[in-house]
Amino acid sequence: MRTLGTRIICSVALICGSFPALTAGNNAIPERTFDLGADRSAEVQYFVMTSKMIIYALDGTRLGTDTMTLHLKCVPGNIAGQGSDQYTCTEFTIDFADGTKVSVAELRNWSYDFRHTAGSMDEKGQLLGIDHARFEKLTDASGKPIRPDKAYHVYNAFIDFHAFCDNFARPTPGGGKGVQDLKRIGDRIVHAAAFSEPPVNVGSNVAEGSTFKNGEVTLAFKGLSRVDDAACAIVAYDSGASSFQMVATPAPDMEIRSVGSSHYLGDLYIDLATRWIRKATMYELAVSETTLPMPPNKINAVVERDILIRNVSEEEFAAQ
Repeated sequence: MRTLGTRIICSVALICGSFPALTAGNNAIPERTFDLGADRSAEVQYFVMTSKMIIYALDGTRLGTDTMTLHLKCVPGNIAGQGSDQYTCTEFTIDFADGTKVSVAELRNWSYDFRHTAGSMDEKGQLLGIDHARFEKLTDASGKPIRPDKAYHVYNAFIDFHAFCDNFARPTPGGGKGVQDLKRIGDRIVHAAAFSEPPVNVGSNVAEGSTFKNGEVTLAFKGLSRVDDAACAIVAYDSGASSFQMVATPAPDMEIRSVGSSHYLGDLYIDLATRWIRKATMYELAVSETTLPMPPNKINAVVERDILIRNVSEEEFAAQ
């Protein structure tokens, strides 16, 4: 027990030593202010995002898990001398529930510009400016088409990444409430994205009228932590009671409509030195009902999603 107690004391001392300015007194932590909206450092970043989608039967049985892994390199605009950051997807793989693993051919070494702007839509009506055409006819490395429902989740991985790492973790353009308004541990705000309803139609299989409506999106400054020896602010986000409707047109004169609810939440670990995301998590539970044009006319589904985004070194990124 003495050994265990010694380890605990040493661990507490190490943590406190990481934030010496916060140990002056009982009121030091709540009184200190932070600028979470400061500019990000001009350094190339490397990210690995893993997204697990678990499908349940209505009796609670797990029917299977698909795992998608996205590798992204970011060259900030303040390095390239332009107003947008350049991202390169070096690899996107899917581990399907049946045990097969594929690499998405169209996304390997695909580069695109991302500009953090006040509006969620670009001039082409594309959410966060992510190119719809790139996801129109996805194939694996052998040329086999990826099912439209799986292809949509491939597209959605990029939306999730930028929603968490940019929309929530960077200052909100245009004056809306955002992470820049969290100054002290314990602060909580309603984000500018609250109750927004962006369209989510992409490609020829998901029709116009498909939308995702956020509930009361909140951000809360939970505390401080360390990730890979970097001091980080922990910011929790919560989507509130969100809902969605999807209209799919897999064939001419055939419409499949899904409606449902979603609750997603997670934590952002913002590097206090660089303001880049060091780690981000997301958990979502979605319940839906799909209406088909043929029997069985209605199908209910329960889907759980877990996402982990890691900011890794160039060496670890190259080794994967």
